[in-house]
Amino acid sequence: MNHAEFQHAFWRDLWAGDAAPASTWARQPGFAVYRNTVLKGCLDSLLALYPAVHRLTGDEWLAAVALAYAREHPPQSGCMAAYGAGFAEHLAGTLPTGELPWLPEVARLDALWNQCHTAADAPALEPAALATLDATALPHTRLVPHPAARWHACVDWPVFSLWRAAREAWPDPNPPHWRGQHTLLTRPGDAVQFQEIGLGACALLDACARGLPITDATACAMAAEPGVDLAATLGILMSQGAFTAIAP
Repeated sequence: MNHAEFQHAFWRDLWAGDAAPASTWARQPGFAVYRNTVLKGCLDSLLALYPAVHRLTGDEWLAAVALAYAREHPPQSGCMAAYGAGFAEHLAGTLPTGELPWLPEVARLDALWNQCHTAADAPALEPAALATLDATALPHTRLVPHPAARWHACVDWPVFSLWRAAREAWPDPNPPHWRGQHTLLTRPGDAVQFQEIGLGACALLDACARGLPITDATACAMAAEPGVDLAATLGILMSQGAFTAIAP
């Protein structure tokens, strides 16, 4: 057995669970120490990567759910900052019908925060850049989203308020209202910043991410949110560092 074959077999036996181990070393009593250490590392990573979910559910419940997730979804790389990408979907399938229906949405915002935090660096487009555009060029001009920008639309739940209150450990996590909320996360500098935005802003960002020109992107925003103030929406997105460049 060469080194690569040994690593593959060792990893396979770590995740064999109750199945009969295929390798001699995995039948040794001490091998359970390795298995438990790896599972504990996955559990600790999930608790750290989903702090808002952790605060809203508590240690015992989330630890049990996270351990079940870890057993079903071994890490695919050594970078644990990217672990748990499907945890929100796992929560949605774990929760009893009608119980905490907004929790998977909170988990999605935790995951987007992690993505925003670890995304590539890039300069943020200055707000004044739009003023330099020639009106005749707009039909062919695109706004390029910043590589760290993330956004999420949630029409059913006040997920931004729930997530922010939990993330910042507010004494009262109850939202001021129970309507849908939409979220923008950006990292124009060294720190992630976040803000509630409108549904039209999310639609505009979706269109820009698809490579549509500004005129088509603003049309998407108006279709998603009739009456949206396009100037104010673009101003917010620009000031938050949601774009990195203007492209032909």
